[in-house]
Amino acid sequence: MAIRKILLPMMGTEAGEAALRLALMAARQWRAHVAAVHVRGDGRDVLQIAGEGISGALIEQMMVATEREAVRRAVLVRQMFDRVVAERGVTLAPARPGADEASVWFETVLGRDDEVVAQAARVADVTVLARPDHGADVTTSDALHAALFDSGRPVLICPRRAPARLGRRICLAWSGAPEGAAAAGFGLPWMQAADSVTILTSAAYTRRGPDVAALAGYLALHGIATEAARFDQEGEAPGPAMLAAAHALGADMLIMGAYSSSRLRQLILGGTTRHMLEHADLPVLMCR
Repeated sequence: MAIRKILLPMMGTEAGEAALRLALMAARQWRAHVAAVHVRGDGRDVLQIAGEGISGALIEQMMVATEREAVRRAVLVRQMFDRVVAERGVTLAPARPGADEASVWFETVLGRDDEVVAQAARVADVTVLARPDHGADVTTSDALHAALFDSGRPVLICPRRAPARLGRRICLAWSGAPEGAAAAGFGLPWMQAADSVTILTSAAYTRRGPDVAALAGYLALHGIATEAARFDQEGEAPGPAMLAAAHALGADMLIMGAYSSSRLRQLILGGTTRHMLEHADLPVLMCR
């Protein structure tokens, strides 16, 4: 098993640059292709939000302003892309079957972030996205949740700064839930290539399902040796405790299921997935 295609929705922000660096790092490790896609808004979308009583002339001005801003952002995103790719020395070329080196290609698509990302992610091994910050542009979160809920593929969440290494020491969070099982399945190639894999478990995180021993036995059939560690911390929620345990183990990648509780509940009340999306400072491979 190997990673051959990485989807990277391009965001013209500092976090977006970190995601590009992480995607190129992964491409070098796997000799994979990065499909960098910048989704440009369509000025005509203004028609969908324009209320009654707005004059045609005002709508026209809004469309022109929206289009001008979209072009400005597209230019900045492409400039950042060219600078980082040149710095990293990755080959700029379309995807080529049988290629034995990392490559990257840039494409601008007209449309909505959530629709474009969800569909493009379905034909990629993994989608790399920046971790949304508080107060971040809502389209960043829309793209992230579209990739998680509507693609059927894993998402690699990039921390605010790209790490120095990726996937050498992996922690796999295990609750026994279907989402965790899916994440473990998509994480197989990463774990097979890792130097060490630790299964993290906690009484507060566990759901009804296979236990750690069953998971370890399954991974052993794939040639993956594992250790187990608990991250129970009295009075602390699973999210912060899990992240602290991963750091204590020197992990440079965390694999976990996403939203085993409903997304609405986690958005309102908080939860492990929400905590990771807001606070994780190491790459997190998630699957819903």
